[in-house]
Amino acid sequence: MDKEKELQRSKRLALSLLAAAAAMFIITSLLPRGFWIDGVRAIAEAAMVGALADWFAVVALFRKVPIPFVSRHTAIIPNNKNRIADNLAGFVEDKFLKPESLAAVILKSDPATNVAEWLKTPANRNYLAAQLARLVPEILATADDARIQQLLRDALHAAIGKLDMAPSLGTVIASLTREGRHQELLDDGMRALIGLLNRPATRQVMAELITSWLKREHAAMELVLPTGWISENGATMIANTLNNIMENIAADKDHKLRARFDEMVQAFVLRLQSDPAFIAKGDEFKRYLRDSETFNRYTKDLWISVRDWIRADIAAEDSRLSTGVQQASAWLSEELLAHPDMRASLNQHLAGMARTLAPAFSSFLTRHISDTVKAWDNQDMSRQIELNIGKDLQFIRVNGTLVGGMIGLLLYLSAQAMEWLAR
Repeated sequence: MDKEKELQRSKRLALSLLAAAAAMFIITSLLPRGFWIDGVRAIAEAAMVGALADWFAVVALFRKVPIPFVSRHTAIIPNNKNRIADNLAGFVEDKFLKPESLAAVILKSDPATNVAEWLKTPANRNYLAAQLARLVPEILATADDARIQQLLRDALHAAIGKLDMAPSLGTVIASLTREGRHQELLDDGMRALIGLLNRPATRQVMAELITSWLKREHAAMELVLPTGWISENGATMIANTLNNIMENIAADKDHKLRARFDEMVQAFVLRLQSDPAFIAKGDEFKRYLRDSETFNRYTKDLWISVRDWIRADIAAEDSRLSTGVQQASAWLSEELLAHPDMRASLNQHLAGMARTLAPAFSSFLTRHISDTVKAWDNQDMSRQIELNIGKDLQFIRVNGTLVGGMIGLLLYLSAQAMEWLAR
């Protein structure tokens, strides 16, 4: 039912009882006095007093009542709007937004378990993926492509500007040499080269190169020598020799060529980290990346490519992103349900976040509540409160009428009893 109609109906009920009490008082005042007549008049008189007193109390909350000496204590809500705003904000802060209170609520509600149980249901995981699929295109549609591209380019330029190319590369290579990992790379490279040399196609290319060399450098001898045989066997001999050398290096961890490789790597790392020429080359490469139109165009196109890929993937029935969200949700649910310590840790982290963020959030919310209430029009605020609680306040008037009548009856009977005893 409409709040306005409910309020008016409650007011009519309270007013009807007051009118009934007044009518009863007038009628009994005109009738000859008697025990019953006087009793009814006492009830009506007390009921009117109770009704009028409570009417004044209720009306004084919302409007000014022009009665001498007491009018300044009426219109309580409109006149105290700012104080009500501050007190309401303080009440919310003290009772709902204390850091320890929020942390206790989080720990008691066990959000980690609730999330895990919710994600356990496939329908919920599908719902989550569907909501993300609906939300992501809206975010992309509102995104400012030019700003994002500029932000991406600025971020890359800043990262490049802070990077010491040559020394950083030297540090990376130095880290690869720890515990002989560069030797593992050497072994991998030699195995790959051995495999390449053993391929017939590779040996054919080597034979053709030998033939070409003979024709170019020894054209006269090439006419009398078996060029094809020399080329094929020469290619085989070269490949086998290289294979033997690399197999020996691979089998001997202390091979002198390995030691030489160590020295070369260490010398190269040292030059990268300290040689001014290498450092200058690194700075030159940084400037090239920062100023290169090709690189800047790539960073610009990168966001467009990523954005278009996300849109196309989200729209597809077999979306990788949606599938990934569902799989990640299922994994998270299984892990949380299987590990109570993980759930407890997550709850503790959430509680810690609440303790950390509560003061700032509390300050913002209470200030927002206070400022919002203070910005309301006095009469509008009073009217809204009356519409929401006025119905219950009107029953104070109803109860005042009824209770007043009962008290009037008790007082009348008490007076009659005292007169009877005094005889």
